[in-house]
Amino acid sequence: MDDLTTLKLRINGEDRPVVFPTHHTLLEVLREECALTGTKHGCELGECGTCTVLVDGRPVLSCLILAAETGGKAIETVEGMQLGNDLHPLQAAFADLGAAQCGYCTPGILMAAKALLAENPAPSRGEMSEALAGNLCRCTGYHKILEGIEWAAAKMRGEDWMPPSEAFYGSGDPVEAARRTPQEVKSHLRGVESDRGHLPSEPRPI
Repeated sequence: MDDLTTLKLRINGEDRPVVFPTHHTLLEVLREECALTGTKHGCELGECGTCTVLVDGRPVLSCLILAAETGGKAIETVEGMQLGNDLHPLQAAFADLGAAQCGYCTPGILMAAKALLAENPAPSRGEMSEALAGNLCRCTGYHKILEGIEWAAAKMRGEDWMPPSEAFYGSGDPVEAARRTPQEVKSHLRGVESDRGHLPSEPRPI
């Protein structure tokens, strides 16, 4: 019979008593004992970044750390990013820009990005790429992911900045794209936010 460990883990601000085989990784305990399945199984070799969570604010690969080693530490998973019905700025930016395609890698990327912005509120594209170097995505070209982080960082700094209209509408006809004003882009986003229940729709002209 496997040796069992009884431990109280601090996960997303809550104490979670858990009992698990001592050799189980944090990834296994989060998914199998705590039903926090936002953290994904990927390569389980520490090479893809899919299972990234934060431990005491720092990104770690949960497939490579034993759960028994995390007692007394603050663990944060992607489920802890959203506050009630309000998405974290990173989650909202990724959703609005289509920065996730299949979405399997997205939780790990969001956690790595959150740690980056906590340490560096205004990272350069190079610093973003370095912070995400361990997170692999097979669907996107990473461009919208970096735009999403850039936009979320601006929101968190309180700046009224957003990606160019091509990020939302596609390049298409460059002349037509150039005609879209920042206000038109904002109106489009208000509609998206309203559909999610975050913002009231702008009043329509009578």
